[in-house]
Amino acid sequence: MDSPVKEVAPAVAPAAAPAPAVRSAAGRRFGPVALVVAGGLSVQFGSAVAVLLMPRAGALGVVTLRLVLAAAVLLAVCRPGIRGYGRADWGTVVAFGTAMAGMNILFYQAADRIPLGAAVTLEVLGPLILSVVASRRLMNLLWAGLALGGVVLLGGGGFDRLDPLGAAFALAAGAMWAAYIVFSARTGRRFPQADGLALAMAFGAVLSLPLGIAEAGDRLLVPSTIGLGLAVALMSSVLPYTLELLALRRLPAPTFAILMSLEPAIAATAGFLVLDQALSGTDALAIALVIAASMGAVRTQARRRDGGRSGPPPS
Repeated sequence: MDSPVKEVAPAVAPAAAPAPAVRSAAGRRFGPVALVVAGGLSVQFGSAVAVLLMPRAGALGVVTLRLVLAAAVLLAVCRPGIRGYGRADWGTVVAFGTAMAGMNILFYQAADRIPLGAAVTLEVLGPLILSVVASRRLMNLLWAGLALGGVVLLGGGGFDRLDPLGAAFALAAGAMWAAYIVFSARTGRRFPQADGLALAMAFGAVLSLPLGIAEAGDRLLVPSTIGLGLAVALMSSVLPYTLELLALRRLPAPTFAILMSLEPAIAATAGFLVLDQALSGTDALAIALVIAASMGAVRTQARRRDGGRSGPPPS
C-alpha cells in the first residue's frame, strides 16, 4: 500500500540533496587517505611482530613466510584469471613482484641490524625522493621537504652510529619502495580488484623461497613459526598492499609517496607499544612535522581535484 509520505517527498528533496553530495565529496577526498593510514598501521605493527619472529626463522626466513603465506591467501581469495593479458601486463606484474620481494628482503636485512624506527626512517627516503622527482607542483615539493625534515629529526641525528650495512640495506629498500609505488599503480590500472597484486605476490614469493630455505631450512615448518608468519603475512602484506593498491587508483603517485612519510611515525609508535622502545619529545615533534606535511599534501591534492574551488559547485 502506498504511503502518504511519498506525496510530500518531492517538496523536501531539494533541501536535503546537498548533504549526500558533501558526504560523497568528503569520501572522495579522504577515502584514499584513510586506506593509506590503515595500511600503514597494519604494516608497521606487522613489522614489529616480524622482528620478534626473526630469532626463530632469520630475516630471510621471515620474508619467505610473509610472501608465501600472503600469496596463498590472496590467490585463494582473488582466484585471478590468467587469460586475456598481454606482454606489457605480465611485465608489470613481474616488475611489481620483483620490487615487492626486493623491498621486503632488503628491509628485513636492515631491521635485523638496526632499530626498526631507524630502518623505516631511512627506507621512507625512497618515496620522498619519488615525490620530489615526480611532482611538478611547488606545494608538493614544500610538503616533501617538511616531511623530510621530520624524518631526519625522527632519526635523532644518530644515523652515523648505525651499522653501515644495515643502513645501506634500509636505503636500498627505500629505492625498491619507490619502484613498488610506481608498479603498484600500474598494476592496479591493468588488473581488476586485487588480481594483479595476487599474481605479483606469487612471483615475489617464488623469488624469496630459495633464500628463505637456505637460511632457515626446516625451521620454517614449525607450527608456531608458521602461525606467527601468517600473522605477519596478513598484517604486513595482504591487508596493507590491498589497501594501498586501492588508494593508488584514486591518488597520484607523488601524493601517495608523501603520505608514506607517515610510516616512520607509525613505526615509532609500534616500536614503543610492541618492542618497548621509548619515544622522546624530539620524536613527538618529528611525528608532528610528518603528519602536518602529509595533511598538507592531502589538502593540496583535494584543492587541485576540485579545480581550486573553496565552495560548492555552481548549480
